Amino acid sequence: MSDALLHRRILVVEDEETLVVTLRDRLASEGYVVDTVGDGESAVDVMTKEKFDLVVLDVSLPRRNGFDVCRDVRQRGVQTPILMLTARGQVIDRVLGLKLGADDYLTKPFDFAELLARIEALLRRARTLNGTASDAYAFGPNRINFRAAEVLRDGQPVELSGLEFKLLRYFVEHRGALLTRDELLEKVWGYEAMPVTRTVDVHVASLRQKLEQNPSTPEFIVTVHGLGYKFVG
Repeated sequence: MSDALLHRRILVVEDEETLVVTLRDRLASEGYVVDTVGDGESAVDVMTKEKFDLVVLDVSLPRRNGFDVCRDVRQRGVQTPILMLTARGQVIDRVLGLKLGADDYLTKPFDFAELLARIEALLRRARTLNGTASDAYAFGPNRINFRAAEVLRDGQPVELSGLEFKLLRYFVEHRGALLTRDELLEKVWGYEAMPVTRTVDVHVASLRQKLEQNPSTPEFIVTVHGLGYKFVG
């Protein structure tokens, strides 16, 4: 691990005690400072009162599930990167988590090496993705204020997760260029080498739902079949 990623503070929100102990010990051995809570109510409370560099958030929690926790803390202005853990394999569940503000997800059971890679990628992205776009950009009925991290559609606020906003910004900064899934995974997610994943497709679908007039026939974020995506806004 890079020295720049050492001593970062991670909150693990998980009620399975065996997994809590494993994650706490393994992450601590990697140089992270690890706090843990075991229910959703406590998670919301501590996430709004204390500062963390990243949160590992399980979906199935007592007192308040992970989806509700994610939604509530985002509504309260908490922008800490969130990596959701879920035993659910349905695409709709992953999409829901991302729409509510999660930055990434990992399905149980998972390999610790993959969890660690995703954590490091989220931390790198949080530090380095400042971008070079101008402060504002407009396409169709959409208006983006990069400095304020604000998106409006027909004058009404559009709620994007932190990762959706970064993906949109990367599209805008590279408008007209063919962007492969591998490039997006590397430049936006920070993954240097990942197995086949639908992460990019899930996030693109979510952006289209929020920004396209007709998401099934997009005019701004278009698919280049067999190759990747192109932003033509």
